[in-house]
Amino acid sequence: MAARAAQRRFRLDRVLFVPTGNPPHKIHDHLTDYSQRYAMTALACAGEPCFVPCTIEAPTADGSPHYSIKTVRAVRRKLRQHDRLFFVVGADAFLDLPQWREFRRLLDSVEFIVVSRPGCDVNALRQVPPRDMLPARRLPETDGTLRLRHGAVHLLQDVNSAMASRDIRQAVRARRSISGLVPKLVEEYILKEGLYAPGSSVKSLQR
Repeated sequence: MAARAAQRRFRLDRVLFVPTGNPPHKIHDHLTDYSQRYAMTALACAGEPCFVPCTIEAPTADGSPHYSIKTVRAVRRKLRQHDRLFFVVGADAFLDLPQWREFRRLLDSVEFIVVSRPGCDVNALRQVPPRDMLPARRLPETDGTLRLRHGAVHLLQDVNSAMASRDIRQAVRARRSISGLVPKLVEEYILKEGLYAPGSSVKSLQR
């Protein structure tokens, strides 16, 4: 839903879905195997011409963590000079942005599209960029866009879904239906592979 809303509003040519191999903020033992997470990503993108499953953060031989700043730089190297690059992220993750590696460089390098969940404190989101990264003359917000010296933060508030990945995992463990919570092909894959079922050793469906 977030990807479709972002694609429509910003007329995106492509939306890359990037399952990560070694996220620095997750305990690796609690991650579903990368190949399974990538398979679900590919299935979720099926039938959506603009949605592209991407392996840019696939696990490396040395097991080094994947940082968003490195991914953004790698993607930008593949773009043309005047292409615009956006980073679509949930509001809860954006609030933690100051804890990310080189977060100031990240704000300078890409435009953020922040998907605001119901009940989210929008004013708190506006406080994330440091004051010295704002223009000397504060520009009025238009269409929920906060302009920075380099880049921008766009608030996407028309995605009315409070569903989180942990809710899906909990539903599977409780043997409740997840029909409608994930694409049909992903639902079939989860059930076929026995992911997140009681006694399963895999616990995360997060990027």
